[in-house]
Amino acid sequence: MAKPQVILDDGGNPAFAIIPWEEYRRWSEENAEAELSDEELYDQAMAAEEESFPIGVADRLLAGENAVKVYRGYRGMTQRNLAEAAGINAVYLSQIERGKRTGSARTLAAIAGALGISVDSLI
Repeated sequence: MAKPQVILDDGGNPAFAIIPWEEYRRWSEENAEAELSDEELYDQAMAAEEESFPIGVADRLLAGENAVKVYRGYRGMTQRNLAEAAGINAVYLSQIERGKRTGSARTLAAIAGALGISVDSLI
């Protein structure tokens, strides 16, 4: 395989890479999903049968709101409801939501389980 040729911009930073045609064809076949239409991508997402969330939830998370608080609100749970379901103290949950405490891995796993989401969604 030939080494890619790199073209630098005026500042000396990589701007373009020229790769052999066969390398490009292999890459484009591996990344064919990127060429799917919006409808095809939607159909794939629906077939995955994973839960999706409204844009409002995503916006709040992207704005930096505490994930526990956002998902708890989306699920319509009070802090007391969630604390009981997760088997933790409501004061501890409040501290986690306000960023005063981070919560142990075990605690976050319990909260995630009570919310029906993955731990990754919380962190």
